[in-house]
Amino acid sequence: MLIYKIFRAPEWATLRATSTTTGAPIDVADGFIHFSTAAQAAETAAKHFAGQDDLFLIAVEANSLGDDLKWEVSRGDALFPHLYREMRIADVHWAQPLPLLDGAHQFPAGAGFDT
Repeated sequence: MLIYKIFRAPEWATLRATSTTTGAPIDVADGFIHFSTAAQAAETAAKHFAGQDDLFLIAVEANSLGDDLKWEVSRGDALFPHLYREMRIADVHWAQPLPLLDGAHQFPAGAGFDT
């Protein structure tokens, strides 16, 4: 199962340059890296990245993260994936721009995203 992280361009650039990241400022403050499922990603983008362009959608295979990935109750009592270690460039299954069109982020078609 793929899970998703939304990064601003500088955060994605840092991961590519250094091969590891502790995530965005919210991740560092919370002590874990926030991810979303495909069904949760659009709401995450709307809530935390409204109107922001120059974003990247990063896909990670959840099973490859082992015991460092915890599923915890968050927004709306839903279980969200949280990574309790640095994210590594080797964790990335794929990455692509997350364009903003008419105020809405455009997620890949046919990948199970609720948009």
